Amino acid sequence: MYFMRHRMAQIWRHSAVSRTQARMFNKRTTYQRFGDKQAVWQTRRFWYTTGTGTVCGAVYYRSHLEDSPTGRRRFINVTPSEESQLGASAYLQTLNTYKAQLIPRTSPISQYVHKVALRIIRASNLPGSWEIHVINSREQNAFVLPGNKIFVFSGLLNVAQTEDALATVLAHEIAHVYARHSAEKLSAAKALQILYMLVSLFVDAGAADIGRSMATLLVELPNSRQCEQEADEIGLEFMARACYDPQEAVGLWQRMQENEQMVPQLLSTHPSTAKRIENIQNMVPNALLKREAANCPSRDHTQTFFKQLGL
Repeated sequence: MYFMRHRMAQIWRHSAVSRTQARMFNKRTTYQRFGDKQAVWQTRRFWYTTGTGTVCGAVYYRSHLEDSPTGRRRFINVTPSEESQLGASAYLQTLNTYKAQLIPRTSPISQYVHKVALRIIRASNLPGSWEIHVINSREQNAFVLPGNKIFVFSGLLNVAQTEDALATVLAHEIAHVYARHSAEKLSAAKALQILYMLVSLFVDAGAADIGRSMATLLVELPNSRQCEQEADEIGLEFMARACYDPQEAVGLWQRMQENEQMVPQLLSTHPSTAKRIENIQNMVPNALLKREAANCPSRDHTQTFFKQLGL
């Protein structure tokens, strides 16, 4: 009898241990099957955080929307002072890059560019002082930096040929400053960088790289082309108010087209020259009305700067 009770006790203890082990095994398999961890995006915390962040981001985005000078809605979260600070740094770097090629302020070419630029600046009513530099180079280009810094390559004068044509380019660059296109692009770049970081953190670094390429193609480049077209429109108005002939802009771009290297518009920061000429032709009638409203005299047919120099 004692033996039977002892044997039954052993069996009960063994079965109790087995039941306990079974419960522990089932518990492990319920929460960590085969050693796999639950994906971050499958947790409630992830979706609560994502939802809250999305709402806050949308509110922040909408609160920083504003109209461009032509009425285009855009996102800007860069202040004018921040824009000027960034421009000051880029200005010093540019001066250092081209210091051996800067044409003296007293030279006839530099004085000519200054005269045209200052005439357009007065017509734009933009405040502040301006720095205008001419770079001795065959490059047919000009650019502007935030903080009212203009750089003109001397090679541009060969294709501009007339004062009105040069005014077309300078008015376009001054229009970029007026419309704060640099701040607009910096703001978009900051927003996209945050998006890339979140995708890389919660999804995959490879997905972030793909997203970066898609954003460049579908967001950044189209926005850049919009800014260029807007600068053309505003620039024509500025040169018209400065009593230059906006019709000369068509001839300038036709000459530029002869020397350009073809790049598909989809992959370019600028509209194609053919499209640009078409857009400018449509803008000229309104610009001529601006010129007339400015009480400008009849178009001046005096000799160009180049003829005055015997060139």
